[in-house]
Amino acid sequence: MMDPLFDFTGKVVLVTGGSRGLGYHMVKAFAQRGADVIIASRKLENCEKVAEECRALGRRAMAFAMHAGRWADCDALVEAVYAEFGRIDILVNNAGMSPACPSHEMSESLFDSVLNLNFKGPFRLASQVAHRMNQGEGGCIINISSIASLQPAPQVVPYGGAKAALNQMSVSLAREYAPKVRVNTIAPGPFLTDIAEAWAEEKRVKQPVAMGRPGYPEEIVTAALMLASPHSSYTTAALVRVDGGQ
Repeated sequence: MMDPLFDFTGKVVLVTGGSRGLGYHMVKAFAQRGADVIIASRKLENCEKVAEECRALGRRAMAFAMHAGRWADCDALVEAVYAEFGRIDILVNNAGMSPACPSHEMSESLFDSVLNLNFKGPFRLASQVAHRMNQGEGGCIINISSIASLQPAPQVVPYGGAKAALNQMSVSLAREYAPKVRVNTIAPGPFLTDIAEAWAEEKRVKQPVAMGRPGYPEEIVTAALMLASPHSSYTTAALVRVDGGQ
């Protein structure tokens, strides 16, 4: 039986960057709990693979290729989802990138790419969806930030700055579109996603956090489900750290 606190039957959930990593696990978690899902990422074939997994669970699923840092792509995604499903109940702004680069060597194009994907695009998508939610029956937005937004690190200055802006954006949007729209943030710490493939082997086993290790992607799921649950109706403008006690 479905836990009534985490029953998303009939809900429409959009996840950017949903074809792999943390996004993939959130997509599957919502689908397993009754939601219809939209998987948005750059490569359609990867999105379609995840969509097929969700359809096998008996859910409606849409795969959509888009660049989450481009406003035109964000707008096209919103239009396509509303044309197909009629609404979005839950948006998870998950797509992002965090290339390490010495600050004095960073190019303008890389700087712009980092800010576009981690802040500019998520702002456009969240603001457009929040407006539509507010005109309808309401909804929930979850922005995936990073512990780097709270604990600045070297060689990721644009990334940390963009994620800090994302944190502020969540609070501002939460207040702008309340009470019908809730907006919250998750700040993950070190997780064993695709990005961890570039880490030294020791960092893949140990991390300087209270738990002593990096997180597994599936460990992000409960935070997302809690924030998205209709029973979390008094939780908005919150930031949840899932960082192993960093």
